[in-house]
Order: sequence, then structure tokens, then C-alpha cells
Amino acid sequence: MELSVELSFYPFDADFKPPVKDVIAKLTSFADIEVQPNRMSTQVFGEYQKVMNALNQTMAWSFEKYGHCVFVAKYMQGDRRPKTV
Repeated sequence: MELSVELSFYPFDADFKPPVKDVIAKLTSFADIEVQPNRMSTQVFGEYQKVMNALNQTMAWSFEKYGHCVFVAKYMQGDRRPKTV
């Protein structure tokens, strides 16, 4: 089963850009998922177990590295990547 996730990450740090970039880099290190960052959030696409594994590992890693932070996610079954013509 395919999964689409819209993920936002909020580190409790005035200099928030480096931690956000680190989380995106961590997600993109997983070869079996597709990561599409934009200015508002990051979309993650792929097979359900692979996406959930990447999110699980990334969140645990970020809590260890940055301490207190917030993740907000929306999950939708299926491949919701924008279709190109």
C-alpha cells in the first residue's frame, strides 16, 4: 500500500533553519521513499512500511539531536504526488 505524508517540523530554536534542513536531509537519506520539500512543509511518498520506518527513525534521531521539537503530520493512503502532463 502506498502512503503520502505532509510533514512539518518545528524545532524550539530561534535559528530554526539548520535543524529543518537536517531533518529534510535525514529523510532524503532513505533510498526507498521520495521526499519533496517546499517552503511550508515536506511531502513524503512511498510504500507504507518504508515511509513509516523513515519517519520513525527521523523523529527519534531529531529528538536525540535537538531535544524538544514538534512534528505535525497528515497521512493519506495512496500516492498523492502531483501528476505531470
